[in-house]
Amino acid sequence: MSDIQRRSSSRLTRSQRQQRAYRLVMASGAFGLIAVVGLILSIAGVLGSGLWIITAIIAIVCFVMFRRTVSGG
Repeated sequence: MSDIQRRSSSRLTRSQRQQRAYRLVMASGAFGLIAVVGLILSIAGVLGSGLWIITAIIAIVCFVMFRRTVSGG
């Protein structure tokens, strides 16, 4: 049993988690803003509804990833 090696840790360091959280907050905010503007333009008849729906889904995914990053899970 002497050749059992310790598993390498795949966990992120604190600074890596902070950078990831910052990027996810920025991304979710940007996609959320694009979704709101797309919704308004869709109501006005300038754009179709596809743009704001896709960006809203991406914003939600980024937010969920942010919550997982912050919670440590």
